Amino acid sequence: LLSLLPAHTMASLYPFWQNDTKTPKVDDGSSPEIKISVPFIFFGAPYRSVYVNNNGVISFNALVSQFTPEAFPLTDGRAFVAPFWADVHNGIRGEIYYRESTDPELLRRASKDIRKHFKDMSSFSAIWIFIVTWEEVTFYGGSSTTPVNTFQAVLITDGVSSFALFNYHEISWTTGTASGGDPLTGLGGVMAQAGFNGGNVTNFFSIPGSRTPDIVNIEETTNVNVPGRWAFKIDGREI
Repeated sequence: LLSLLPAHTMASLYPFWQNDTKTPKVDDGSSPEIKISVPFIFFGAPYRSVYVNNNGVISFNALVSQFTPEAFPLTDGRAFVAPFWADVHNGIRGEIYYRESTDPELLRRASKDIRKHFKDMSSFSAIWIFIVTWEEVTFYGGSSTTPVNTFQAVLITDGVSSFALFNYHEISWTTGTASGGDPLTGLGGVMAQAGFNGGNVTNFFSIPGSRTPDIVNIEETTNVNVPGRWAFKIDGREI
């Protein structure tokens, strides 16, 4: 019975799918600029819009079409959150969903998660969240039968403090063929980068294993004692 349940019931993932918008099925594509209802503070800068980029990135000041990840920090001023920056091709397989929400039930869940993961935020009350889910996406150069990845990023704010949750349900590939990856396995070459780039050279973070073979096991890792979840406070000078 369990195997019949759709992926969007996976416990660690926030709900998605029904009322979400999808990004175009275009290689290296992105959503249009998405105006958000609450400023999201990322490393001290308030942003009023985001882009959802197919290649595993949510960016703030410009879309990111780059498919081969670079090590952080980048020197070109791009500010973005990267749950899994790699050469996704949703035109071959998979969907990328996103939505902004002020749904009270989701806000309660987000508030509870932040209070649990950050002991000094015991009175945190979310007013806004933004959920992006990459569901069963394969890599550039792959096919309808090559491995797939399912992962999610959730941006959460109370208007002052800003957080990101990265939820990794299934990571099976790391690299597209244009980045040196194997066309059957999606492994090798220049592998995925996960973390944050602040848009300046001082604020950045790489999840351990980024751009190494270990990144394929990211769904077994965590910084909050929940395998497959990483949680970060990303509004200030330090993560």
